Amino acid sequence: MAGLLRSVVRFARTEAIMNANAPVRTSADELKSRALGAYWGLAVGDALGATVEFMQPREIQAEYGLHRNMIGGGWLHLKAGQVTDDTEMSLVLGESILADTSWSLPQFADGMAAWLKSNPVDVGNTCRRGIRRYLVDGSLCGPESEWDAGNGAAVRNLPAVLATLDDEVAFERISLDQAHLTHHNPLSDAAILTLGRMVRVLVHGGDLDDVAQMAAALAVGHRAFRFAPYNGLSTAYVADTVNTVFHHLFRTDNFRDCLIATVNQGGDADSTGALAGMLAGAHYGVAAIPPEWLKRLDPVVKQAIADQVDGLLAWRGALPVARVDAGGVTRAIPGPWWVEVKGCR
Repeated sequence: MAGLLRSVVRFARTEAIMNANAPVRTSADELKSRALGAYWGLAVGDALGATVEFMQPREIQAEYGLHRNMIGGGWLHLKAGQVTDDTEMSLVLGESILADTSWSLPQFADGMAAWLKSNPVDVGNTCRRGIRRYLVDGSLCGPESEWDAGNGAAVRNLPAVLATLDDEVAFERISLDQAHLTHHNPLSDAAILTLGRMVRVLVHGGDLDDVAQMAAALAVGHRAFRFAPYNGLSTAYVADTVNTVFHHLFRTDNFRDCLIATVNQGGDADSTGALAGMLAGAHYGVAAIPPEWLKRLDPVVKQAIADQVDGLLAWRGALPVARVDAGGVTRAIPGPWWVEVKGCR
């Protein structure tokens, strides 16, 4: 009972923060600028950070001084402007959403399977494990696991946010559906939902003070997300990733400085860079992204993102009909794809 009461209090606190900070609606052009800024910002941060992925700050300083140029290279030997799995998985999710007028988790799973078979430049272990499980047994959700607390599902979720800016139910459903294909963990879930709601507030014209309160609420609900004082860890563990992003987002006042500070922290720098670019782009808008970075970004990826943003902002898809039976088990009507695993929707 005590645990339930704490959960209710946390939920009420978060809802109060979100309601209290609901921003004045921006114009359609401004909303588009912030949405495109978020998506291009994610890709730019991915490509910038990939150069120094898995390096320590002192190693980055010794080799580059201050890493601030989109030059490719790194352990993946990328071309300048080439993105990694973080942006590629986001594009898969966006394509899956836009492929139909209703959300289809099997469609997304098939897209991820095709992507894995395409021999991508990099694939995280947790993502690979989840996709392979789907290929073997067709399950769209694995059991909850402490080993699923990586950042992969959080980094790819932006298309779900942009497609559901005015629909909280659809946002939660699509976000957690896509996440649980590979990452079924409460910390991953909490990060995904908080980051998505932060993007929503920023795209609608909110400021950093608004989303700082949301970050604080996340830390209250889950001690792992206490980013002040910052512990300096920027690993793929979702709490380390998010804490790194929050630390630098709230200590800078422009897109460029936020991205440079974040990726020079090293570690999982493509993912921290991607999430920092997403939030900073949603706040500062597309015009704030340094033109030399956008010019270097893979033009095919850049155009695909621009096309997806238009479609996602216009998407008004439906969710599959579902019911909860007398035993408390959620089942699709109809839906042979609806996987009845404990904790899965």
